[in-house]
Amino acid sequence: MNRKEDIKIRHIVNDTHPLINHSRSLGQRAADSLTKWAGSWIFIFGFFSFLIIWMIINSYWLVQHERGNPFDPFPFILLNLVLSCLAAIQAPVILMSQNRQAQKDRIKAEYDYQVNRKAEKEIREIKNKLDKILDKKRK
Repeated sequence: MNRKEDIKIRHIVNDTHPLINHSRSLGQRAADSLTKWAGSWIFIFGFFSFLIIWMIINSYWLVQHERGNPFDPFPFILLNLVLSCLAAIQAPVILMSQNRQAQKDRIKAEYDYQVNRKAEKEIREIKNKLDKILDKKRK
């Protein structure tokens, strides 16, 4: 391996860790935390429970009160609005977090590629040396 390639690989190794582990902004930390929480089974079960409770309360309210005016009548328009707002806010935040993860993955892939190239060249050099040793033994 020549010195130029060795310097290039060392440069990639030194630059990899600061790019991946640099201090994140408040928005980036919030996006990562929200993505981690919103992508969990606890969130799914909790939100499913919230939806069922919302519907039960509205249905119970309709039956129990003489006037029959629940705060969110049957098609649950207010609930639909809440779900739409949640989706509208949650989707871009999750995408931001995924973009950051994709950037980290690209950096790691480039680093792995460079390490593999270096290992391949070193293996070739070792193979060439072994071939030379075998040739000397045969003579």
